Amino acid sequence: MADMQLVVASKRVEPQYVEMMVPLYSYGCERKVKKTLSHLKGIYSVTVEYDQQKVTVWGICNKYDVLSTMRSKRKEARFWKPEDNVEMEDDEEEVPRKGFNKPSLPLMKARSLSWKAWKKVFARSLSF
Repeated sequence: MADMQLVVASKRVEPQYVEMMVPLYSYGCERKVKKTLSHLKGIYSVTVEYDQQKVTVWGICNKYDVLSTMRSKRKEARFWKPEDNVEMEDDEEEVPRKGFNKPSLPLMKARSLSWKAWKKVFARSLSF
């Protein structure tokens, strides 16, 4: 969230609508989307249409920041208008960083274990 842009308040800034296509699998997803976007600064309202898989955000905001926040919850989120998605895809193409490796699969699984599972692992490993 620290890398998000701030909207300058000295100019006359008008609220805008940001329409996104977001895959929603249940009504719980709908609540999750509303909760995530309503906490953003400058957002006045969030409307979720479950049948159309459409999310409309109204407020003083940068549409790319709204989309990046939405992608933190739903990776397949994209703008409703295809021409906006083309601009976003151009920005995403970056040179891969050197020295950046994905963690190994066993390490990823180890991070996802709950405390209860860790206790079972260590209890079993100490009993010879």
